[in-house]
Amino acid sequence: MRRALPAPAVGVVTSALLAGCAYLPAPPDPVPTSVVPTTVPAPGAEADGSQLSPDGFDAAQRMAVRIRNIGCGALSTGSGFALDAHTLVTNRHVVADSAELQLSTYDGRDVAAEAASTAGLADLAVVRTVDALPAAPVLAEADPQVGDPVTVVGYPLGRRLTVTDGRVVAAVTDPLHTNLGEVLVTDAPVEPGSSGSAALDADGRVIGVVYAKNAENMSFLVPVSTLRAMLEDDTAFAPAPTCG
Repeated sequence: MRRALPAPAVGVVTSALLAGCAYLPAPPDPVPTSVVPTTVPAPGAEADGSQLSPDGFDAAQRMAVRIRNIGCGALSTGSGFALDAHTLVTNRHVVADSAELQLSTYDGRDVAAEAASTAGLADLAVVRTVDALPAAPVLAEADPQVGDPVTVVGYPLGRRLTVTDGRVVAAVTDPLHTNLGEVLVTDAPVEPGSSGSAALDADGRVIGVVYAKNAENMSFLVPVSTLRAMLEDDTAFAPAPTCG
């Protein structure tokens, strides 16, 4: 049986317009402060609908970032998460071809972006910020195993901060970037706009980065081992392409 290839989970709010960045639509509503718990609790989930502890839940919402990519003729949305006080991680396709990146946090605060860099190998990017980000998570030391719990924290459809739970169901060769090697597959629900979301273990540590989903509603993660290796490689990232 043929499986549909995964598509990037970035949310496109509007497609091509007549001309230039002057004719952009109004941006989405401000980020609400509420968090949407998962509607599909995984086995063993806590009573509040999340596999995370209360402390982990609070930390997860504080490190998540909503991204609006304003390009020349289009507006798309994605997600990201803090790496440190002035750096966030997201997907390459979330920040590419932009004229301006608009960042906002769970409490509705706008954060000015300074520069974005994208990886050539994996669908990863880093964005440097002028303003400080609220909090940064810990990167896990190792990739999760099949069957391990996973929690995805992001802004699907560019709207409310959402937390969804699932399990790692497989490790496969990346169908979109064959040179990358192995990626993780989970059943944690994601939607357009979830691209760049952090995938967390039960202790709130980052175990991967969401970059796509397929027609069977399985989500794909760049594993934390790949993320770590690329962050340690000074040649892995280059300035992100803009829309000109």
